Amino acid sequence: MEKPRLFISRELFKDIIERLSEHFQVEVWDRYKPPPYKVLLEKVKDADALISLLTDRIDEKVLEEAENLRIIAQYAVGFDNINIEAATERGIYVTNTPEVLTESTAELTWALILATARRIVEADIFTRWGEWWRKNTGWHPKMMLGMELKNKILGIIGLGRIGGRVAEIGKAFGMKIIYYDVERKRKLEEKLSIKYRGLEELLREADIISIHTPLTRKTRHLINEEKLKMMKRTAILINTARGAVIDTKALVKALREKWIGGAGLDVYEEEPLTLNHPLTAFKNVVLTPHIGSATYKARHAMAEIAAENLIAFKNGEEPPNLVNREVVKVRKPGFK
Repeated sequence: MEKPRLFISRELFKDIIERLSEHFQVEVWDRYKPPPYKVLLEKVKDADALISLLTDRIDEKVLEEAENLRIIAQYAVGFDNINIEAATERGIYVTNTPEVLTESTAELTWALILATARRIVEADIFTRWGEWWRKNTGWHPKMMLGMELKNKILGIIGLGRIGGRVAEIGKAFGMKIIYYDVERKRKLEEKLSIKYRGLEELLREADIISIHTPLTRKTRHLINEEKLKMMKRTAILINTARGAVIDTKALVKALREKWIGGAGLDVYEEEPLTLNHPLTAFKNVVLTPHIGSATYKARHAMAEIAAENLIAFKNGEEPPNLVNREVVKVRKPGFK
């Protein structure tokens, strides 16, 4: 029997491609930029399987063109770029890559917290570009004053795997932890000695607010102008989840009018961030280019999981990380 055809929308690790080639006819989009939407439409026409990234818009039109497509293995934890309902109706399985990027994303969250609280990027520029030398003062009592973390309140929005790990690290810094989630996490509350708050309470109390919620209809622009005005004027907002959880225009206004103390952002409503975007003008904002999972260990493990999901499906088994579980009622796993 001919191997199923697999299109991979970005270059992955060599050993993963070799492993997948044992089971599939593999075509890889090997350019640095993602395939344009028109190209994606063409590629899925002949594909039985697809490895997609968050940058790939898998909407109803793409799924209509993909007559032979049986499984989409998303190379990410989130899957808000995929029309899950339309995929399920067509019997297309959708999988993701959870758990393996918890540590990398939690660590990046803390890198942003520390960099913003202690003005690391601003201080680096101050030193590197000669401003320190031009001041002709080696040390001053009011130079580059930042925020100490001990005894400060860390507010976590979304206490899943990553949010929980961020809370755990926060305890090591001697911080008081509060959280908001749609569901109480009483076991974690007890384990980490953290307290639940309503969203508005959390926004008013926290010195640092870190977002770890998925992007859904309910969480889009969860942090808007009204919510930003509730925060302390010294508070720092951190986002390593999804850009659209924050209303960007409202955040720019909040920073410009000094409603909050600063922000550390790894994700944005539109990616890549445009040249001369308003967010780039603020010294009290630290910006990174969506690198939450950017360690070799995490990214390779994500590729391994995507491959395992595809191979399990090919073998007629339910993939271990199936997102749309209702699809099994529409079609059995496998390409037959």
